[in-house]
Amino acid sequence: MKKHKVYRRAAPLLLAFAAMVSGCAFSGSGGGEEAGTGQKEGGGNSSVSIMTWNLQALFDGVENGNEYDEYREGAGWSNEKYSGRLNNIAAAIGKIEPSPPDIIAIQEIESAQVLKDLAAALSGQAYVWTHFAANPEMSLGLGVLSRLPLDGIKVHSVNIDGEAAPRPVLEARVSSDGGEFALFVCHWKSKLGGEEATEAARRSSARIILRRIRELAEAEPELPVIVMGDLNENYDEFYRRSGAAISALLPDDPRSAELAGLYVPDRDGGALADELQKDFFIISRDKPPAPRCFPQEAVAFYSPWTGELENGSYYYKNEWETIDHFLLSRQLFDGAGWEFENSALADYQPFVNSGGHPAAYNPRTGSGLSDHLPLLLFLSLRGS
Repeated sequence: MKKHKVYRRAAPLLLAFAAMVSGCAFSGSGGGEEAGTGQKEGGGNSSVSIMTWNLQALFDGVENGNEYDEYREGAGWSNEKYSGRLNNIAAAIGKIEPSPPDIIAIQEIESAQVLKDLAAALSGQAYVWTHFAANPEMSLGLGVLSRLPLDGIKVHSVNIDGEAAPRPVLEARVSSDGGEFALFVCHWKSKLGGEEATEAARRSSARIILRRIRELAEAEPELPVIVMGDLNENYDEFYRRSGAAISALLPDDPRSAELAGLYVPDRDGGALADELQKDFFIISRDKPPAPRCFPQEAVAFYSPWTGELENGSYYYKNEWETIDHFLLSRQLFDGAGWEFENSALADYQPFVNSGGHPAAYNPRTGSGLSDHLPLLLFLSLRGS
């Protein structure tokens, strides 16, 4: 697998913030250990592989009025092109290393029928469980395919100032011999219209998920949680914006905690803040994730972008971006049940072009796959 230099525009700012308070900046076991691939042993559920992939506007071949202009009959779009694209996507998934994933979360698909058509194109992979979610009158939604049983399906609408966000959040419970874990499949609001102008929509999505995670933690404190999908925000978004504003993904850093009004400078002697985070996720490098600069009761997630993953999943204006995510709760690092094993990018052909960037789909020629790279997550089952 080709490796690239990690893009870290924020390193000088991170070091400056880290020097402010000892013991309160990013640290821990976030980097580079060799891990297993998540392959199954003995035919049981000793491991699970999960993929998230934004498929760059997968429309079917029937025009209903909600399609983008380039996917209309007048632009040359057809059932034949749709079938060809489905087959190419299925063939590419068959080349995922080391094997096609057990669960696939997909963003930017038109309908439940498209999801079923993709499962049919992947007929040899036995993706028996499928679920789709979309807001009415919107062009695209999101969904999940799974070999493992899915239940507890919930679709969470996201409202901003009385209006629905473009896409909901799909919650699913994965059942297996090793226990259950919860997935939140997301496609947050893009930055089209400006970073600052659209931030409220992404923070509203984070607020909905945080509220639900706290409900689950109250009822099932040991349930692992994975937030996944295209969040349209980099894991180091705070630093890319010079640490000047609160974003939906915040580092466990003294400056971000101070801006949020939740800074705890002295864990032993400092009083906890009166209010926990409402609409942002705290990104930790620690395994298990635990807040250092925020109150202990705050919800923190581990991001593989801080350790295992390199470069980015999306290439925009000659720069890599890390907008596709797996965010992992502490229960995936406690030594029992389902545990984080590794994470990887599908940064090889046919997912990349000759320049090593995502092989974006061209609806006119039918070439390419998507302008996003798939992300992979591997879990393994540990003894209690």
